[in-house]
Amino acid sequence: MNIVVLVTATAFSGWAIYHTACFLAAGVGNLDAQGQRQFNNTLLNYIWIFMITAAILGSIFHFYVMKKLIQPIRKLIQSTKQMKLGNYPEPIKISRTDEVGQLIEQYNELLEQLQKNENHRKKLVSDLSHEIRTPLANLSGYLQALKDEDLAGNKALFTALYEESNRLTQMIDQLEQLKEWDYLTEQAIVQKKPCEIEKLLHQSIAMFTRTFVNEDIQVQVETEPYELNIHVEGIQQVISNLLDNAVQYYEGTDPIILSGKKREENYCISIKGPSKSIPEVEKENIFRRFYRLDSSRSRMTGGSGLGLAISKEIVERHHQGKIGVITTGKQNTFWFSLPLKHS
Repeated sequence: MNIVVLVTATAFSGWAIYHTACFLAAGVGNLDAQGQRQFNNTLLNYIWIFMITAAILGSIFHFYVMKKLIQPIRKLIQSTKQMKLGNYPEPIKISRTDEVGQLIEQYNELLEQLQKNENHRKKLVSDLSHEIRTPLANLSGYLQALKDEDLAGNKALFTALYEESNRLTQMIDQLEQLKEWDYLTEQAIVQKKPCEIEKLLHQSIAMFTRTFVNEDIQVQVETEPYELNIHVEGIQQVISNLLDNAVQYYEGTDPIILSGKKREENYCISIKGPSKSIPEVEKENIFRRFYRLDSSRSRMTGGSGLGLAISKEIVERHHQGKIGVITTGKQNTFWFSLPLKHS
């Protein structure tokens, strides 16, 4: 279509030049009839040569330029065909900064994000199947033994089966929470409101009072009052996760210490308790989803490897804070800080 337009424009220009030149020659050239015809014929020949040459050269130039322009589009088409077949092609090289270059850049970023999502999905499915397989196998084995009367039921066995079932329920609940926080991460705004942090800390401790009494664990609370602008349910969940973690891995006689202190630029909350030392190389890994330092012990205590991952999601991605752990001897201190500037 563009070539047709180019040829048409060239032909119209040639026709206009020819008739204009003939008119001028007839008016001011003082030519006789034969001279005028000879001039017209010569001019017409040159006009035809000009139009044909312009059309050919223009078409070749146009073809080269258009091929250069649509080459990245063709690469995009081939790449999307590969994606349609379920493959993830290599990113397209960018050699321009115009709109086509920006489109390719956005496409490459989309491709990268899709690959990350797919890898995350595969890992999540793999980890989930691994985590659920063991308790399901235990439940199935014991129930089959009870059914075949190879095993006599007693209170201890039924308690163990209940705890295994309860662990599965808790894991599913935590997965739902994690999915909800992942969804909230995609939203532009997370609903926050002013909250007196000292009051929230005491409320969280009160929820664990019965657990502390049953486990014969002493608790100390050292907090400073301050009003923060936070997602209240989220921060309360972080504190509960860390307190639950401290109880599950409690070893010793020292008290669990909940501390809340205002710093220059943030408010730091920490939960310190006696437990096995965490190696330095593992301090980042324990915040990964389904990661556990001692999987056998975690299954006995009901852990799923999701609590710390949820806490990290809430603190870092929804409150722009930080979370970590400090090990001193046989004391582990899990801490997280919330910036004051967002309050």
